[in-house]
Amino acid sequence: MRKRVFSGIQPTGNGHLHIGNLVGALRNWVAMQDDYECIYCVVDLHAMTVPYDPDTFRQARINTAKSLLAVGIDPARSLLYYQSQVPQHAELSWILSTITSIGQLERMTQYKEKQDKAGQNLGLLAYPVLMAADILLHKVHYVPVGDDQTQHLELTRDLVERFNSRFGEEFPLPERITPEIGARVMSLQDPTSKMSKSDPNPASYILLVDEPDVIRRKVRSAVTDSERYVAYDWEKKPGISNLLELMAFFTGRSIDDLVETYHDSGYAAFKDAVAEAIVEGLTPIRQTFKALDDDEVARVLQKGALDARQRAEQEMISVRKKVGLSAS
Repeated sequence: MRKRVFSGIQPTGNGHLHIGNLVGALRNWVAMQDDYECIYCVVDLHAMTVPYDPDTFRQARINTAKSLLAVGIDPARSLLYYQSQVPQHAELSWILSTITSIGQLERMTQYKEKQDKAGQNLGLLAYPVLMAADILLHKVHYVPVGDDQTQHLELTRDLVERFNSRFGEEFPLPERITPEIGARVMSLQDPTSKMSKSDPNPASYILLVDEPDVIRRKVRSAVTDSERYVAYDWEKKPGISNLLELMAFFTGRSIDDLVETYHDSGYAAFKDAVAEAIVEGLTPIRQTFKALDDDEVARVLQKGALDARQRAEQEMISVRKKVGLSAS
């Protein structure tokens, strides 16, 4: 029996994903479909913890789902759905919240970072508990997470041990999976910060649906350093190191090989080569995204939600019995 994997992604902003999502997570999600039983989710409830416009949010959900399909998530091989369409996520989150320490939640780095923007709302504070419920609802074995989510996975593991100790063995202890390369893609304008769509400067990130000329312009404007040689050194040359990792990802070549090829080429020629590698890699994704019909995508996600609800309900029968919410 194949091991089970779960991961989710938020439909933030307009829902368009960037190459940081692709390199750090999505390409890995696609590859895992060959070896694991995969469950992937557009975690729309999580996206509600900061102020948003409902109309924009509706389209963002669709755009995120289309992006997942465009990069290669296959509904015939993986379970794909909107989190909000499976109410057992919220039910299990409430159960887990009753055994979660408020102090643990207040120490979460993301809560500290976002509370000024979002206000001290309960949803933002309880976000990690819902994330734990997302994982534990399907009793998964592995979770692909980046460095910024490690703290949340550790809380999930704590809740597994707490629940199993208090109510009886129920949930497996989920393990972390991290891609070997490109776990973190940095901003093109500030290579000491993670690439993010929330950055007010659109030149700092490359969207999966960006047109080729837009990609070329963004790469050419990427911040590097005053030296003129290409080398892989995150301390002294973070901008060049970031571009090297991106080129290694999109070409399949090793960083050492790329450094040898472009060491004395000058930054302009190197950036042009990086841009063309990204353009070539993103073209099939962009074309597939454009060809997808919104209504058909909605139907695919609804079918996934129906399957997810049926599976989640079977898992929750045992949980309810253990915590005293069943008749017998």
